[in-house]
Amino acid sequence: MGTPARAGSRRHTRAPRAGAARRPDPAAARSRGPRIGYLVSRFPKLSETFVLYEILAVERQGLDVEIYPLQRERARTLHPEAVALAGRAQFTPLVSWAILRSHLRYLRRRPRAYGRALFDLVRCNLGSARYLGGALAFFPKAVHLAERMAEDGVEHVHAHFASHPAAMAMVIHRLEGIPYSFTAHGSDLHRDRHMLREKVAEARFVVPISEYNRRVILEACGPEHAAKLAVIHCGIDPEIFRPDAAREPTADHEPLRLACVGTLHAVKGQGVLLEACARLVARGIEVRCELVGDGPDRALLERRASRLGLRDRVSFRGACTREQVAACLRAVDVAVVPSVPTRDGRREGIPVALMEAAASGRPVVASRLSGIPEAIADGNEGILVAPGDVEALVEALAALAADPERRRRMGAAARARMLRDFDLATNARALAARFRAEEAR
Repeated sequence: MGTPARAGSRRHTRAPRAGAARRPDPAAARSRGPRIGYLVSRFPKLSETFVLYEILAVERQGLDVEIYPLQRERARTLHPEAVALAGRAQFTPLVSWAILRSHLRYLRRRPRAYGRALFDLVRCNLGSARYLGGALAFFPKAVHLAERMAEDGVEHVHAHFASHPAAMAMVIHRLEGIPYSFTAHGSDLHRDRHMLREKVAEARFVVPISEYNRRVILEACGPEHAAKLAVIHCGIDPEIFRPDAAREPTADHEPLRLACVGTLHAVKGQGVLLEACARLVARGIEVRCELVGDGPDRALLERRASRLGLRDRVSFRGACTREQVAACLRAVDVAVVPSVPTRDGRREGIPVALMEAAASGRPVVASRLSGIPEAIADGNEGILVAPGDVEALVEALAALAADPERRRRMGAAARARMLRDFDLATNARALAARFRAEEAR
């Protein structure tokens, strides 16, 4: 393991870099709480609302947050709140003269820490072309970000995702001694665990978003790390995602209205839902299904819907803002989260779309997968089915179609569960408390 290059007390001695935006005085920032550097993969990414709104909620807890994306996400649709954050996020190119100068400075002043960080990135990721390629691609940027974070007075780095962001947070820690933590979600943890042991060992703490993820990390890294694993769920704003008290449930003779929110990708299981819709129609149960989101599988799913005779029953809404998603969920009867593990190892954690639907007072039919059973109790807040089991999904939806009162009871229970365990403000408060606890160490 590499040793942090120097004590944290020396991190605030540098003059601000030329051209840097004016930043609050570090002493003033410490009076509010530690300054947190959020290290994220892509920003601002429409589907990663959990990152965007967590940052805003942590700031409301009185902490200063700087955002350091590894890549800039180019998208035509953005959440309104993301526009302001993107304006202050510190985007950097993969390579520049400034990045080269940062490397030369570390090679001159801390060659051992620099060489050890690069060596371990390569050594620990051998056997994973994806992780090794990402490590080599992002290492130049991480070195520059280490210098930039030191100049900015960052006192703790928090990375979202156990993959490249956590690895780069470890590099920054090796070079500047800034402590770090990371949140482990879904495919970033389940698809590839190269270097996970090293990332966990050097982190101050790790945030699995579910007990399921916590068990996975302990099995991979050893029980000696149990004390630093703090399960903190992603959260939703129950004021945005709320029931429509004035809306009457769909009557027996009307089509059952379904919504499935998420990136159009195999891991989300929309193809399974389309097959289930076709079987429901064949049984005489009319449905109207909204697929909310965009992604690489859109054309494939549109063709499948057409082939199944669902062209007039399935709507592809495309990319939507949070408010548009909330409005859609209030207008349907049931939310469907038919997640499946993919052949390349992708797997959901606890989908934020599931939390949003439950907070909207909708019963959820979801896959019994990963951390999903921690959010939806089968038979109480919704119905859980085996991943990829089309017939089980059909039976669950048919049962709810025939029982509006059961839908109402499940929806009320689902919202109560979200208010108790998945409230954004409450969970951000828990995360901010961990940041403050680390500052006090």
